Amino acid sequence: MGAWGEVFYSTFEKPLDAKRRIVVPQEFRALAAGPFDGIFCFPSVEADCIEGGGKALFERNEALINEFEVGDPLRYSLEFTLRGGMAQLAFDTAGRVTLPEHLCEMFGLSDWVVIIGLGERFQIWGRDAFHAARVAHGAGARKGLATSRAEQRRARLGAGV
Repeated sequence: MGAWGEVFYSTFEKPLDAKRRIVVPQEFRALAAGPFDGIFCFPSVEADCIEGGGKALFERNEALINEFEVGDPLRYSLEFTLRGGMAQLAFDTAGRVTLPEHLCEMFGLSDWVVIIGLGERFQIWGRDAFHAARVAHGAGARKGLATSRAEQRRARLGAGV
């Protein structure tokens, strides 16, 4: 469980030791293989957590930034957050990475973290924050899917008239 094809998936709870090290799930380590033996991490632009991944995520972020002209305020914000906040974290022999202190402080990561796979990326959350987000996103997914299905039904009925 954890990675299928080129996709990070599943959820893992992991202890964060006193040196801010976590064991990255083996499936995630294999999937993140790229220009170096480790992962890229940075503050998420979507949530209060660390986002990470391998070469595919790095390339996706670079493509996103390059959609905007130099001087565009959104480009600068993305560069500031994604490039400026990025850390390359190498795996040690036990498959651990040491999370940057400033990111741990920013997101209140202390004793336990949750690593959740989200396709070509994964996120690292504080355990309590993750559980609160899981409730909110579960409700949002249910409501959004119900709304989408209702719109699809209306469109099918309208097309048949």
